[in-house]
Amino acid sequence: MSPSLDLPPKGGFSFDLCRRNAMLQNKGLKAPTFLKTGTTIVGLVFQDGVILGADTRATEGPIVADKNCEKIHYMAPNIYCCGAGTAADTEAVTDMVSSQLQLHRYHTGRESRVVTALTLLKKHLFNYQGHVSAALVLGGVDITGPHLHTIYPHGSTDTLPFATMGSGSLAAMSVFESKYKESLSVKG
Repeated sequence: MSPSLDLPPKGGFSFDLCRRNAMLQNKGLKAPTFLKTGTTIVGLVFQDGVILGADTRATEGPIVADKNCEKIHYMAPNIYCCGAGTAADTEAVTDMVSSQLQLHRYHTGRESRVVTALTLLKKHLFNYQGHVSAALVLGGVDITGPHLHTIYPHGSTDTLPFATMGSGSLAAMSVFESKYKESLSVKG
């Protein structure tokens, strides 16, 4: 046997749970059923800024394709964006707009404004009429204060004190609706 075959695997799919399910079925027990969770992205404005959050699971139907998928994308030093939808689409559109914002900063010598990122994102998505599968929660702080916006795949937008998107948005929204207060600060 070659030495390279003796090394433990470094990633890839783990069959541990498949083996466990087979063992349970052999003992006459019912194997657990899968639970589709989809994506949950959230944002919240508070007195001192904006908080963005996202899960890290990427799925392909019932299969978890990536347990560590980054769904919070850098746009500018003061602006970030959460993405739900097709991972490649959210990555491509946020990278493109991030590059445009960087060029704008180089040209003007000023910090990017959140409304500039919002305008670039919604124009791009509107031009593709929903064929770019990217639902976004954009948040940041600029000279005018903290901002939070949602951008839908067809290019429509909302400006809200808190926002949720993705298939897990209803559960997250129920928490925000019951717990959110206008005067939230870092201390509580």
